[in-house]
Amino acid sequence: MFTDLVGYSALTQRNEKLALELLEEHRRLFRELFPKFEGREVETTGDGFLVEFGSSLAAARCAIEMQRAISTRNLSAAPDRQIQVRIGIHVGDVVHKDGHVLGDGVNIAARLQPLAEPGGICISEDVARQIQHNLEAVVVSIGQAALKNIRLPVKVCRIVLPWEKQEAARSAEVQQPEKPMAPRSQWKWALALLAIVSIAIAGGGVWWTKQRFGVASNPTPGSQGTSASATPAVPDTKSVAVLPFVNMSSDKENEYLSDGLSEELITALTQVRGLRVPARTSCFVFKGKTDDIQKIGQLLHVANVLEGSVSQSGNKLRITVQLIKVADGFHLWATNYDREMSDLLALRSEIAQQVVAVMRVQLLHGERKQLEKKGTENPEAHRLYLLGCSLWNQRTGDSAKRALEYFEQALLKDPKYALAQVGVANCYILLPEYADVPGREATTKARAAALTALKLDETLGEAHAVLALTREIERDWPGAEAEYRQAIELTPNYATAHQWYAGCLRLLGRFDEAHREIERAQELDPLSPIIKVNVGVNFFLQGHYDQAIAAYRAAIELNPNFRVAHQMLGNVYLMKQMYSEAMTEFQTMRESIGNVPYGLGDLGYAYGISGRVKEASQVLDELTGFLGKGYEVQYGMAQVYNGLGDREKTLDWLEKAVEAQSDGITDLDYNPLWQNVRSEPRVLALLKKMGMEK
Repeated sequence: MFTDLVGYSALTQRNEKLALELLEEHRRLFRELFPKFEGREVETTGDGFLVEFGSSLAAARCAIEMQRAISTRNLSAAPDRQIQVRIGIHVGDVVHKDGHVLGDGVNIAARLQPLAEPGGICISEDVARQIQHNLEAVVVSIGQAALKNIRLPVKVCRIVLPWEKQEAARSAEVQQPEKPMAPRSQWKWALALLAIVSIAIAGGGVWWTKQRFGVASNPTPGSQGTSASATPAVPDTKSVAVLPFVNMSSDKENEYLSDGLSEELITALTQVRGLRVPARTSCFVFKGKTDDIQKIGQLLHVANVLEGSVSQSGNKLRITVQLIKVADGFHLWATNYDREMSDLLALRSEIAQQVVAVMRVQLLHGERKQLEKKGTENPEAHRLYLLGCSLWNQRTGDSAKRALEYFEQALLKDPKYALAQVGVANCYILLPEYADVPGREATTKARAAALTALKLDETLGEAHAVLALTREIERDWPGAEAEYRQAIELTPNYATAHQWYAGCLRLLGRFDEAHREIERAQELDPLSPIIKVNVGVNFFLQGHYDQAIAAYRAAIELNPNFRVAHQMLGNVYLMKQMYSEAMTEFQTMRESIGNVPYGLGDLGYAYGISGRVKEASQVLDELTGFLGKGYEVQYGMAQVYNGLGDREKTLDWLEKAVEAQSDGITDLDYNPLWQNVRSEPRVLALLKKMGMEK
């Protein structure tokens, strides 16, 4: 056994007297324990020990008691007097010479010790094999390591200390170090042949997005969804991607269950501040694909991947979960569950807590309670909620309406189901873009649902984010910013809240803050098309048009049918006077849209500015027809008249747009396409009315 006092050298430089006191205290503490396990202190190594034991089991039990003693001592110690120790253990032949012990057994133990985390114990696979059936604590593999001056790689394990995440540790089984898995495609076929089911976790709870020249959804990524994102070079070890669960049921309709469990697990793990979890959008890029783990880890910038599958037969569920280390494919944890459907809510919490325990992430105050939260005790309400989430994620007018029905049915089963209320709010935010629902009416209903959700559970960051968006639409800037900050405080890993807040900050002219927020959103959701669009908007507003084009094209690569990206790309082409290219993008945007006015103003402006007056007039006629149906298209009318060069009618319709709170009107302050009228006194008065004056 080798031990090391963490941070001793740095402490010596800061406060040598305190360092020596803590060194002697930890020595006294450990020297009382060694004889109890027949350990022989061979020598001290500066701030650590080299100790020899008669068996691997005795060494492991001694190491646990050493860490227990330190942990207990720290409970009553002042922050500046805390002690942490790393321990490494290996078994092998040694040579005794002149009071010292030499050989590979000693060398490997010395190299294992630095691999342990502060307060942790690393052991070799040889030790793990000898102790796994007799040690009370859990042993898990952490992969293969190339140790300095050791010829062959060594498989390394760690001991999960009993007081670490006790509830999760109680449910875990002592596991033999895993071998690397077969490629994912082979693994899936093997599961099918053996009738084993596995799950991959990617829950994002309620997930929806908004682009900042109006409200837009974040469609399911398309087949090109493996483009790299701008992320740091080295992934945080406390990071995990929850991949979409594989539906192994004979009924394909049960996919809502596997997807739903994935989303809920993402949502649960996102609550843990010490853990980085990519959002649903990025994780679901890999649904149905067979990319290897290393590639997934690189694209999502994570050190670990959680995957598996779900099978349902009647009321029975069969679930397998595997947590895999990206670097070498080793399993950190794997287990099977055979449960009733009614156990699904509790199972999600159990899996999330086990992942946190295995990854040794420290839970802050209240986070365990968040992981344990079920939302509802009614299994049928939960089933209806998952069906609603599945439909809502399809991002069509019809699916949003059907999702709304399921969320409302869930609330009939359990009126106190706060997440179902958030689902209702999300649907109303989405519907004006896809269906014949007036924006003002939808905003009112979305706000009411969000407020109801918060009355039921004030800790729901997603509900605060929805409420913030409705306040922003209503131009209540202080109220919107307060709600965004509350959403981020409650759920700091919720990418959508950062994305929307970035848009709000842009509207307020605070571009540096907006940049930081959108960068954080991209870090949390690196393969999200809508976030890449927002990155492009930042470039667009600063006049960096080529960089904006690159960002929009990256979004289109992720999803070729992503209409918001085509719309924004068209706007850049307008600024570059590439009118033909702009109209192509706007027409592509309109091809996938039903009988709604989305983007008509952009197309009409392009026709007008390029001299195609007849086509621009036809767009005005279309917009007038939508206006008669209750749509708030005043902003689009102003766009077309601006393209035609009719200044008075442009200003008239801008005033009507502000009065009606028409979708997109907040563009007026910063969209360069309005720079020709922005200095007009009437426009300055409108900006003041909206609370956006400089």
